[in-house]
Amino acid sequence: MVEQKKCQVLVIGAGPGGYVAAIRAGQLGLSTIIIEGEKAGGTCLIRGCIPSKAMIHAAHKMHDLAKMATEGGHMGISIPGPAELNMSGLVAWKDGIVGRLNKGVENLLNKAGAELINGWANFIDAKTCKVATESGDILIQAENVILANGSIPTELPFMKYGGNVISSRHALDLQEIPDNLVVVGGGYIGLELGIAFAHLGSNVTVLEAMDTVLPIFDRELRRPVELNLKRLGIKVLTGVFANGVDKDGNALYAPKDDQEKVQTIEADKILVTVGRRPNNQGWGLAEMGVKSNEHGFVIVDERCATNMRGVYCIGDLAERGAMLAHNASSQGEMVAEVIAGEIRAWDPVAVPAIVFTEPEIVEVGLSPEAAKAAGHPVITGKFPLAANGRALTMEAEKTGGFIRVVAREDDHRILGVQAVGSHVSELSGEFTLAIEMGALLEDIAGTIHAHPTMTESFHEAVLATLGHAIHIT
Repeated sequence: MVEQKKCQVLVIGAGPGGYVAAIRAGQLGLSTIIIEGEKAGGTCLIRGCIPSKAMIHAAHKMHDLAKMATEGGHMGISIPGPAELNMSGLVAWKDGIVGRLNKGVENLLNKAGAELINGWANFIDAKTCKVATESGDILIQAENVILANGSIPTELPFMKYGGNVISSRHALDLQEIPDNLVVVGGGYIGLELGIAFAHLGSNVTVLEAMDTVLPIFDRELRRPVELNLKRLGIKVLTGVFANGVDKDGNALYAPKDDQEKVQTIEADKILVTVGRRPNNQGWGLAEMGVKSNEHGFVIVDERCATNMRGVYCIGDLAERGAMLAHNASSQGEMVAEVIAGEIRAWDPVAVPAIVFTEPEIVEVGLSPEAAKAAGHPVITGKFPLAANGRALTMEAEKTGGFIRVVAREDDHRILGVQAVGSHVSELSGEFTLAIEMGALLEDIAGTIHAHPTMTESFHEAVLATLGHAIHIT
């Protein structure tokens, strides 16, 4: 006999959108069930953002130790021989972090009163689904449904995952460092992992169809990253298409304007990172009657409500907002409050985008070009990290990084902030808060920033926009 359950809120997917929605719904006194097929935490926590940042951190440690093993050492520190990498040990350390966070999410759900069911949901209609669990099927009927199914890596039809061809998820579980790694796609995922593996000792080649890597950023922001790719010996081939895999598992590619000129790159692993697509198949979206756009994203309004009453969609599956974990979390919290009767809408002024390459890139709000295109009278200011004392002590200045501020010329309202350099991701909150609150240049200029910190660079960039930076001429 099939077990039956009823609830006020049913959440599908325990990623950063789903588990936040379920916790908030539980806090608001709503009977809540959340379904997750794998581990609570979703792609970001279990197999994406968190494990990749752990590996990037370990790779930087390895790279720093390599400097200290060279003749003369570094910072006055030397070690007698080269550091050795135990890849299985690195993966175990990374998995330990993921495991702690996974248990933390489960505990938070439990304390909020949300019931976590491990299984795979398949919808019969808009508010009824059957969940296949290890102990049998459960039929759940809900008053409200929140779809937080997320996204999955885009697979190339001529380079299917398997053998030498891997996704970012597989890359994070490799037990050996590949001598030769080919990365297909020069976006943020490909470059983050490509740089990490280069630090760990791989010979890395990046294949990018566009004329530049990280094409969504302007040249000034990209330039420090491009220079570091060269310093690390990463070979970047732009304007080329991946063309498949030969019988020996090597990568094939050809110039996009001459597809007959196929060439081969030796590869122990081929990491395909050409984007992600909504996870909209195999669980009954069509049976729900929920409408999607031509790209497969679920159509939602400003409350993340779908065309079906009482059915909401958040995160990577929804058409509203970029495919970012913090977007999903923000939407999840809002939807739970909407269901509880609060007047809410998802309309952020600014959402930070961060690339965890070396150096890191942060972009919040409008770039100078976008601000001008939107009709704003624009002034900008820039401050180099090389003029910041704290950056020097952390060697953050070596990447040629800077902070750039974009503001309206007439009323000095801050429209955007861009930064590139080591550790600049930790400044993203201040950038975002300034734009979200409608801060003027004078608001930041009049705020005392602690010394010595990297945040002083933002203060100085604002002063530069006003025409009177203190620590640059």
